[in-house]
Amino acid sequence: MCSLTLTLPCIPPKSLKCSTTITRKTTFSSYSVPVKYRSIKIRLQPCKCSSTLSSSSTKKPNWVRRERDKADEVFEEGERVFLVVNFYRFVFIKDPEQEVSKHLAFLQGRDIHGRIYMNEQGINAQYSGPSEDALAYVNWLKEDERFNDILVQISPPVHRHAFPRLKLRYKPSLVQLEGGVSHLPLTDSSMRATPLTPSEWRKRLEDRNVILLDVRNGYEWDIGHFRGAQRPNVDCFRSTTFGISESEDVASDPLANVNKENTEILMYCTGGIRCDVYSTILRQRGYKKLYTLRGGISHYLECEGSVEWIGNLFVFDSRLSLPPPSVVKHDETKVHDDVVFAKCYICNSQVSELRHRNCANLDCNLLFLCCLNCMDELRGCCCSQCTSADRIRPVLSGHERYKKWHHYRDT
Repeated sequence: MCSLTLTLPCIPPKSLKCSTTITRKTTFSSYSVPVKYRSIKIRLQPCKCSSTLSSSSTKKPNWVRRERDKADEVFEEGERVFLVVNFYRFVFIKDPEQEVSKHLAFLQGRDIHGRIYMNEQGINAQYSGPSEDALAYVNWLKEDERFNDILVQISPPVHRHAFPRLKLRYKPSLVQLEGGVSHLPLTDSSMRATPLTPSEWRKRLEDRNVILLDVRNGYEWDIGHFRGAQRPNVDCFRSTTFGISESEDVASDPLANVNKENTEILMYCTGGIRCDVYSTILRQRGYKKLYTLRGGISHYLECEGSVEWIGNLFVFDSRLSLPPPSVVKHDETKVHDDVVFAKCYICNSQVSELRHRNCANLDCNLLFLCCLNCMDELRGCCCSQCTSADRIRPVLSGHERYKKWHHYRDT
């Protein structure tokens, strides 16, 4: 059985002796791979040297560990260990095209897959890679003073890439929203909501007089959400209209008819970027008391456990669904009765697994929750009409994801 520890390197290195290695200890052997700066053992822990992880004065590390006990991956000796890394930062970039070129040059020859987008307003990155490559990119990025205190979130080790390939390019909008976001003052922190730490967020949730806003896609809510949060009324974030629609129906818009001066609004999403963007829109609309969850749900679950959280976390990579850490971090945590909320898209019965699947009809490809009976009866399709489509893929077992059509075309 492998015991894995990961130490994130200090930035900048305190000493040239801070060399990085990846070490895996087993009951019979170990191995090391040189990287850069500091020692890495798979299970994240703070650097042991006297320097800090950033140039800021805070004593807390600016990275986030996501760790699970019973769901930990088991690795064979000699097997590569992959990490999934997420971060974003709104900051003015004078020449984003040149910045893209610099990043591409650094990643040349490194095994990184994912989505890394840049423009004049900053950077948004979700990627996977072998631990030495994944962390080397973080180290390099933090050498830039614009990003030296950026919050980096690192998921538990996995066996393979979570993304099919690397997309690193200029993108006009770091977040997709109708009308675009390039006109928004995103680099002005005063125009965004006040960020709350996970512990501050947990305490605010105890106040039932606040409005809790889930700023995600509806299907993300379907497998997990904070207790008391209303399901978003759209299945695509880019169409979100909370607080900006003409509707006076609270059922469709929780911000309908609220007092913009005094109502406290708590907004959350997966990693935090969508909330930052949407809070800027609400700020322009006159809403005063806006708060976001710093680092999003993934940061909260790592720091606070599943207190007030129901279900799993939807993620936009091959893993799709992540259970929260099972460790209880607060003695005062109340145990609530299980709430049945995840329903089969087809028959509305309770599903046995909080994980979406794509419709087997390639030309539909709907992402939906499905019970085992409907999956068998409709051969992985979302409806009877799709079962007679021309391009039907086989029903996938387990946590497999569909590949390109040519893999199935001639079978």
